Amino acid sequence: MKKLVTGILGSAALMVSASAGWGATLDDVKQRGTLRCGVHTGLAGFAAPNDQGEWSGFDYDLCRAIAAAVFGDPEKVEAVPTNATERFTALQSGEIDVLSRNTTWTLSRDTSLGFNFAGVNYYDGQGFMINASKLPGINSALQLSGAAVCVQTGTTTELNLADYFAANNMDYNPVVFQGFDETNAAYEAGRCDVYTTDQSGLYALRLTLANPDEHVVLPEIISKEPLGPAVRHGDDQWFDIVKWTLFALVQAEELGITQANVEEMKGSDNPEIRRILGQEADTSIGTVLGLENDWIVNIIAGVGNYGEVFERNIGQESPLKIARGLNQLWTKGGIQYAPPIR
Repeated sequence: MKKLVTGILGSAALMVSASAGWGATLDDVKQRGTLRCGVHTGLAGFAAPNDQGEWSGFDYDLCRAIAAAVFGDPEKVEAVPTNATERFTALQSGEIDVLSRNTTWTLSRDTSLGFNFAGVNYYDGQGFMINASKLPGINSALQLSGAAVCVQTGTTTELNLADYFAANNMDYNPVVFQGFDETNAAYEAGRCDVYTTDQSGLYALRLTLANPDEHVVLPEIISKEPLGPAVRHGDDQWFDIVKWTLFALVQAEELGITQANVEEMKGSDNPEIRRILGQEADTSIGTVLGLENDWIVNIIAGVGNYGEVFERNIGQESPLKIARGLNQLWTKGGIQYAPPIR
């Protein structure tokens, strides 16, 4: 009898524990009718508005994927532009539901700021860009001793910069700015010799300069910058939805499910494909998240798989033409990997 009571109490405790992490975010998003997504103020290829105010980009497409999972409609997104400092306050205060803004996953952000990072949608690293016409003969960051370096404050970039120059016994003059636009303008105006940020950002910035060919991204990568979406602590259901939306994009690419063939793939004989597309009779991959069982169909139909999102926004189909590198699937030499969706 004691064992039975213990078992019942243990099961009850497990149920309480499981339900305790279910917060109100999904309900709030549904009631509002839109997903409020914190994005960059304007970073080419990642999140930027066009002349009509329409947003697009790699990070913004993750917002669209989440909206597709929740509403079945990728357009139900309200972009909330945030700078490097505002992004954290916006998430903590509930102004936004998710932050998808080239943000590095670190221990302090994951703990003291009260965030949960839902995965890595882009493996990046900090680099340096110079105006080669003003610094002829420089082909390595190790030649930058004494340089004036433009850097945005309140970022891991600022800390990495200090560490790199100290570790290599080099001096430098930090030229610090609060905002992204101010930092860009200072570099273009020649107020510093070097610009440092995530290498993806350097390639994006380079496209906006008056003479892009004069500017060279140096080869050194001085940090690990795993960039990914973040949500607030305390709502495990919403955390799971954002996390598994990202994994669904990656898994779809691995299985060859694309925006063009997703409807056709619903009739596949492959049980794994049928399961993630909600076609198996006992499928519960949507209901356990509080979503419909065709949520992955809606994601892929709305935005495509991870590879499609990458290539059209920042890869070879885009002006940035960034190589997949570490962001290639694990089956193709990269480290993008999704846990089983089952």
